[in-house]
Amino acid sequence: MGMPESARYTLQEVLRFPDDGKRYELVRGELLVSPAPAPRHQLVLGRLYRLLSDYLGALGRDGTLFTAPADITWDDQTLVQPDLLVVPPNEVTNDWSSYKTLLLAVEILSPASGRADRILKRRLYQEREVATYWIVDHEAGLVEVWHPEDIRPAVFSDALAWQLDSTVPPLVIELGTLFRGLPG
Repeated sequence: MGMPESARYTLQEVLRFPDDGKRYELVRGELLVSPAPAPRHQLVLGRLYRLLSDYLGALGRDGTLFTAPADITWDDQTLVQPDLLVVPPNEVTNDWSSYKTLLLAVEILSPASGRADRILKRRLYQEREVATYWIVDHEAGLVEVWHPEDIRPAVFSDALAWQLDSTVPPLVIELGTLFRGLPG
């Protein structure tokens, strides 16, 4: 998933890479290269998108949910593309570089993404104070939930709740339903 430890890149270098169907991300200068996701990954992504979209739409915030690719950068050594992200309405522009506050970032594990998602991106998201970070493990049927101050995740295997803010009711996702019927 990552390049040799000695290989370091900048945001400008990565943005000049050819469009070859791979997803290029950068965490503290370390290049992460991912092939196209498997159908199982995409099914989970679609289901989560629909659930979050319905929830945010009911709250009148339907323009704050995005899917990858979305070039999120905080500095010259960082370029990440969460599978799903929710941002505050006042940060919605037509320029990915203006998206600095993530209320929710979601990464759906793929066979080769465990180290990047669980260690590199998790540390980065905590450092950048991403309010809530979900690591969705569809193989194990669970979701790890991280917040900036956490030293270990909360792990959910039955139901997962997320609240945009304390003034609105939470979205509750039944994980059995989310993971039901996925291809082997």
